[in-house]
Amino acid sequence: MAEISFYHLEARPLEWALPRLLNRVVEAGMRAVVVTGVAERLPFLDQALWTFDDQSFLPHGRAPDDFAADEPIWLTTDPAERPNDATVLVLVDGAGPADFTLDGYARCLDMFDGKDDDARAAARSRWTAFKQAGHTVTYWQQSADGRWEKKA
Repeated sequence: MAEISFYHLEARPLEWALPRLLNRVVEAGMRAVVVTGVAERLPFLDQALWTFDDQSFLPHGRAPDDFAADEPIWLTTDPAERPNDATVLVLVDGAGPADFTLDGYARCLDMFDGKDDDARAAARSRWTAFKQAGHTVTYWQQSADGRWEKKA
């Protein structure tokens, strides 16, 4: 079973929080697939990973890149797409997994906008589905300064 962590965005937006979490994934030697529920957000997320820090960037790719298997981070709208053999699935912008068994994944990071009623309701539905599938589920909420505080 995979470990599922829900990240409730409050003080800082996705483009601030996502690169910092992905940086931890890459530093740990893992690979990630980031799935957005909004296709128009792919270029925005791509840019955020290039520019989040003046001193570095996060190596990543997205279709139609030719070297998908080599990328530590892959951006997509297709939850079944995993060309880099990632063990971490990151769900953003309301995306859901291909199925809630998460075969092949060790971790899932589900990031949602806590100021959006629909996003919160959808996250609650995913939480329930992950629990019913037998996964360990934790809940993290952003503090005023953008730090993550474990709530459940």
